[in-house]
Amino acid sequence: MGAMRTGRPRSFDRDEALESAVAVFWRHGYDATSVSLLTAALGIGAPSLYAAFGDKKTLFYEALDRYNATYGAFTVRALAEESDARAAVERLLRDAAEAYTRPDRPPGCLLITAATNCSPQSADVAERLRDIRRQARTALEDRIGSAVRAGSLPADTDAGALAAFYAAVLQGMSAQARDGATRTDLRHIAEAALLAWPARPAGRP
Repeated sequence: MGAMRTGRPRSFDRDEALESAVAVFWRHGYDATSVSLLTAALGIGAPSLYAAFGDKKTLFYEALDRYNATYGAFTVRALAEESDARAAVERLLRDAAEAYTRPDRPPGCLLITAATNCSPQSADVAERLRDIRRQARTALEDRIGSAVRAGSLPADTDAGALAAFYAAVLQGMSAQARDGATRTDLRHIAEAALLAWPARPAGRP
């Protein structure tokens, strides 16, 4: 028998590499993330990156799916798990304050910041992100609209405008986090934004 081989390199962990790619895109944005930045973060060469993930855009889309299923999943949970629309929005804002200021992750929201100032060549990437944000705003609008129809919000409440307002608050919280705002700072923004929630109709509990 020959001598056992030593010094064998650790096998490639695709899941771990994807997690690293999420962080790189989150920190730098899509256009500013080069293949060399990705290979350095993932610890693999360009040929291995292409073999495992395809091109940069394909990797970014997979990283988006990963982000939505993990760090960004708080938005879906808040709307799905709270029985009251106001409670859902309050949880959404408070969870955003937590998610946007995690010490182990880049600040802000990848869905909001990754395509800021995209080049014309990346227009489809920017549109993909806009679509995801529109879907989230529509889900919020539907939740608010259900509360109006149920009578827990005034009948003249503009569900679309209210959803757009809170979407704008979330975008602003992300920008503030990127500028160094603390978790406490973002919680104060969330508390102020909740003051805009319409009062319950008279006679409603």
